[in-house]
Amino acid sequence: MNKRSEYISLSRDQTCSIAEEMAAGAATGDIYCLSGELGCGKTVFAKGFGKGLGVRAEITSPTFTIVNAYEASAQRLPFYHFDAYRIERLEAMDDTGYEEYFYGGGVCLIEWAERIQEIIPPGAVWIRIEKDFSQPEDFRRIISGGETF
Repeated sequence: MNKRSEYISLSRDQTCSIAEEMAAGAATGDIYCLSGELGCGKTVFAKGFGKGLGVRAEITSPTFTIVNAYEASAQRLPFYHFDAYRIERLEAMDDTGYEEYFYGGGVCLIEWAERIQEIIPPGAVWIRIEKDFSQPEDFRRIISGGETF
């Protein structure tokens, strides 16, 4: 089971830095699953995570394509960024060839992973990003660890 950790971010830059730090420990075959409300910062986190892997390309949300692949060149590992927000039927993931990414030679990060949790392999790192409306606008709590959220 993954060790549970909690981070507080007070800005987009801090969220990116936390994600960069997490990416530094990523290894081939790792899968990171992001959950949280719409607008909580999942894509901001993904940008920082990619940066931590050495991705030089601009990281954008694959909301309509479901997956963006950043193949290894200058970075240390291939990075596969999924967005499952628009997945209504689990079978739609088959069209993405997700198994090649999940069991390939890179690192996967999946936004809205709870929508496809049935196909997430055991051992994935689950990360929840939460807003707290009693805090400043950019406040985020980032909780990592556990089997699912």
